[in-house]
Amino acid sequence: MADKKIKVTLVKSTIGAIPKHRATVAALGLKKLNKTVELPDNAATRGMVQQVRHLVKVEEA
Repeated sequence: MADKKIKVTLVKSTIGAIPKHRATVAALGLKKLNKTVELPDNAATRGMVQQVRHLVKVEEA
């Protein structure tokens, strides 16, 4: 059984974002614009992505 992954890309700057959202983006491993990370597709990751959905783009990996 293969583990599912999602690709998360930072597409909007966190400069104007509230501190909680900045911390969530950092916890996802995103540091620069247009950088992508592969993360496991689980409830915790989906919840973090949902919180900052206006800053990131999500794709199935």
